[in-house]
Formats: sequence, structure tokens, C-alpha cells
Amino acid sequence: MLKIIASLVMILWLSVINLGTAGFGAEVIKLPPPATKGTVSVEEALQGRRSSRSFAARPLELAQVSQLLWAADGINRPEGKRTAPAARAAYAVDLYLVAGERGVANLAPGVYRYLAPEHALEPVANGEFRPAVAKACNSQAWIAGAPIIVAIAGDYARCAVKNGDKAPMYTHFEAGFVGQNLFLEAGALGLGAGIAAGFNDKALAQALKLPPSQVPLLVMPVGHKG
Repeated sequence: MLKIIASLVMILWLSVINLGTAGFGAEVIKLPPPATKGTVSVEEALQGRRSSRSFAARPLELAQVSQLLWAADGINRPEGKRTAPAARAAYAVDLYLVAGERGVANLAPGVYRYLAPEHALEPVANGEFRPAVAKACNSQAWIAGAPIIVAIAGDYARCAVKNGDKAPMYTHFEAGFVGQNLFLEAGALGLGAGIAAGFNDKALAQALKLPPSQVPLLVMPVGHKG
């Protein structure tokens, strides 16, 4: 009987541990392979780059989400280097996808972390989190109107391992590179993208379910232009 009780306690303990990890035990979602050739030139994407604050009530396809995240900070070389430069390849930035209700076809609403090496989404929390993100961004209602929100978070300690006291500055540089990549790819796909940096750090970190080591740096709503 004692062995049975001990086994049950161990199972319960392991369940609690799993509930505390990102994704709540759910499997990662493999994204469709990104395209490496398009029909819009870099010059055309730059010429058309605009910040959008109005979005149509139309979901994105998972292939579009795949393309956006890969362009922002995906793997583009066999050795694992990425589309956005990072100081000494510390890769101190993580991308979080906030998918709304009917925001992405065949993807449940929730918060997901982009896993660049696997080109996959790791579920972090299920549910509709766009209103909470918008509220944390000084109640900017237009943010919640986008089908998806891509949040860029930084880990200064991860950067400091290779870059010492320059870590905050280099992490901010990296976030800027990632954000511009996302802007240009959105334009190439005919989508609109906006950007917000005015937010309550603590409230936004809570809305995104960020780990304690990460801080939010940029918020980018993306969708079909309204």
C-alpha cells in the first residue's frame, strides 16, 4: 500500500512539474517550410513599408505565419545562423505569437513561442490574449484588432554570456533587426504590420506568460490591411 501511495505522489508531482513548463505538456506545432524566393524585390518591399493600425477581420494562413516568423528570425544557413544578426550569435531575442480567435486558420487561439531551430511553435498558453496585450500596451485598442500579434522579448543574461555589459544594447539592436525583417516580409506578403513600444513591462510580460529572465521589447500586430 505504501508503495502504491508513493507512486501516486510521484505521478502527481511530475504532473505539476509538467504544468509549469512552457506549452503545458503540449507537443510543438511544426510550421510549413518557408519560401526562400518571392515575387517582391527588397526595393519594392522598402518602398511600400508602412505602419498599419487597421486590420481586416480575416484570418491568416499558417503558411503566412510560417513565412513571417522565418523572415523575422529564422534559420537561413546549415550551421544554424539566422536571418537577423545577433552579437556573437548569442541569440538573445525570442518571438512570441499571440493568435486570436479565428486569427490563424487551423491554429487554436493562444500564446506560442517560436522555436527557430525547429521552425515550430511551442504552445505557452491557450485562449484569447490579444485584449490583455492591448491593455498592457497603454490600452491601444487597434492592437487587439489584428488577427495575430508578434511580440519580441529579450534575455539580457543570455546575451551577457558572450557580450558582457554590452548585453542590453546588443539585445535592443537584435530586436530592431528582427522587427524590420518582420515589417519587410509582411509587406512582401501584402499584409499590414504595426509596431508598439509603449507598454507596461510587467503587465505585458504577464499577458505573454514570459519567463522571469525575459523582458518585452516590441509588439507588432500583423494582418490583412483594413
